[in-house]
Amino acid sequence: MKKSANGNRQTLRFISWNVNGIRAVAQKGFTEAMTGFDADIIAIQETKAHPDQLPPEVKNIDGYTSYWHSAERKGYSGVAIYSRLQPDRVITGLGNPEFDCEGRVLTLEFPSFYLINIYFPNSGEGLKRLDYKLRFNQQLIDFASRLNRDRMVVLCGDFNVAHKPIDLKNPAANVKNAGFTPEERAWMDSFIEAGFVDTFRMFNQETEQYTWWSYRFNARAKNVGWRIDYFCVDQASRDRVRNAAILPEIMGSDHCPVQIDLLP
Repeated sequence: MKKSANGNRQTLRFISWNVNGIRAVAQKGFTEAMTGFDADIIAIQETKAHPDQLPPEVKNIDGYTSYWHSAERKGYSGVAIYSRLQPDRVITGLGNPEFDCEGRVLTLEFPSFYLINIYFPNSGEGLKRLDYKLRFNQQLIDFASRLNRDRMVVLCGDFNVAHKPIDLKNPAANVKNAGFTPEERAWMDSFIEAGFVDTFRMFNQETEQYTWWSYRFNARAKNVGWRIDYFCVDQASRDRVRNAAILPEIMGSDHCPVQIDLLP
C-alpha cells in the first residue's frame, strides 16, 4: 500500500501490462520491471503460456502469488495476475466456453472490490473477428455490471480499441482498421454509458499519450502509437482513484504498462 497525498490514508497501486509473450519478455528484464513497479496487484495480458511452461523465477516473483487463465491453444492469448493481497475468490472467464477457451478474463474478488483483468479480442485482419469481439465485449459489460451491484469494480487490460481520435497518432488513416472501427468505438461509448470511467482521461487530456506501438517503421521511437490499454472503474468509485499514468519508459513489449493508485 502507498501513502496517499494527504499522508493519512492508504492507496493500492495497480499495474496492467500486455507483455506480448511472457517467456519472451522474461529475457528482457521482466522480473526487474515487476519488482520495480512496487505495486500491490499486477495484471498481465497476452501471456502466450501456461504456468507450467515457466521457470520459477517468472511464475513466483518474490512477495506475490500468481493466478492464471491460459488459452487452450498453446502459445496464444492468456492472462495472469500477480497479487500481494490474498483474494477471497478467483473467477476464470465469463462463463461462456466460446470465449473462455481463449483465456481472456481473470477476476479476483477482494472484500471491497473486484479486479477484472481482460485481454480483449483483436478484430483481426480484414475485421474477420469483429463480430466475435463485439459479442465478447457485450458479455463483458454484462459480467462487470453484475459484479458492480455489491462493490467497486476495477477493470484493466488491453481493450484493443482506441476510443477517440486523441487516442492514436493517425486517426483518419485508421477508421477502417481493427481497433478504430466505428463499431468498436461505439461499443466503447456503450461501455462508458453503462457506468464505467476511463481513469487516464480523468487526469490527462494531452495528445500523443500512447500504450502500444507497432514493431515496424521505428514507431515507438517516433511515438506513432495507440492508447489501447486502460484502467476503468465504475462511475460511483471514480473519486477513489488518486492517480492514473502511462509508463512508456518500461520496455520489453510492444505495449507499455499503465498504472493507477486508488483507495480500496
